[in-house]
Amino acid sequence: MQAPTDIFDPTHYAATRRPLLEAETLPPWCYTSETFYRREVERIFRKVWNFVGHVSQVGEPGDYFALTFACVPVIILRDLAGTLRAFANTCRHRGSALLEGSGNCRAIVCPYHSWTYALDGALRAAPEMKETIGFDTADVGLIPLRLDTWGGFLFLCFDAEAPGLSHYLGDLPDRVAAYGLEDMVCARRKEFMIECNWKLFVENAKESYHIATVHRNTINKYASARSSGYWAEETLGEYVCTFAQHEGSMALLQNDPGFPANERLAGLREAGGTRAPLIYPSTYLACTIDCAWYLELHPLGPKRTRLIHGALFPKDRIARDDFEAKATNYYKRWDITIEEDIVASDRQQLGMAGPFVRPGRFSHREPLVHQIDNWVLDKVLV
Repeated sequence: MQAPTDIFDPTHYAATRRPLLEAETLPPWCYTSETFYRREVERIFRKVWNFVGHVSQVGEPGDYFALTFACVPVIILRDLAGTLRAFANTCRHRGSALLEGSGNCRAIVCPYHSWTYALDGALRAAPEMKETIGFDTADVGLIPLRLDTWGGFLFLCFDAEAPGLSHYLGDLPDRVAAYGLEDMVCARRKEFMIECNWKLFVENAKESYHIATVHRNTINKYASARSSGYWAEETLGEYVCTFAQHEGSMALLQNDPGFPANERLAGLREAGGTRAPLIYPSTYLACTIDCAWYLELHPLGPKRTRLIHGALFPKDRIARDDFEAKATNYYKRWDITIEEDIVASDRQQLGMAGPFVRPGRFSHREPLVHQIDNWVLDKVLV
């Protein structure tokens, strides 16, 4: 189905705007069009608070990592005084990227002409610049970007005028307070490259309709959509959330041994299931009875996405002698089910490319897919 020339005319999306059981899914070009993707970058990813990792990635003074998010090269670091900072990964001389990957440093030295920056962003050395008229090192420090934290997570915002992170998250911190995320340790991060539009994987994460098919031999055996209670919760903030009621841990395959339940949850509803927020636009967080995990999505184009899985455990579980042996069972479950979701999402992307694809209809099990799609439209059609 070819995208129209007036791709942002709201009339093309009128069917998606209808109530859930009367609505159609987004037109296929929303998942394949470079034009639509560029508008998402401009009006979503460069305007909102984006989840970009865990504070443990920059746990010590001098720790840093570099990433490109929404086509912007970025450095995230902890300076020598212990303050978390984010900068544009661009030398103020002739624009070279300064750092790659991750590591620890005492200063940032440009690999092109050796301009040297302190970790607070100030330019400390600029060789051969003494004869340049009107040059003042105080005027050419690194460009700072907005960085904030919640629950041990890092959030980045490119828009200087956007409301703060606490406003963006709304009541989410209160909703998941019982789990003690700030006292959890990120024990493993694993990256996957997926050949699909970021929205396809986000939509997949927030509906139970696919569990019986895609996860028939894994999650469906103990937490099927029919046997478990799945509720979409009312939220205040830029996120949607479900609660699934089931026995045991959602983070283990059936009959695999794991850690004891989180003592913080004793006597609470949370002790009998899994709460799973989707923080707009592209971060899935799951909190179950004994651990938590996140899926961090970095869009790389209309048909490609980087997926990062983070595994979170209470600090005292990490200290156990049997941690590595037990953690293997959690990693096995996550790796298997992520691959199942990747296959399903990549297959969806393949089907979206065909000339005969048309919008579909929503099941009653897809209310949050409908809500997510309309959130996207609210942003890109403004």
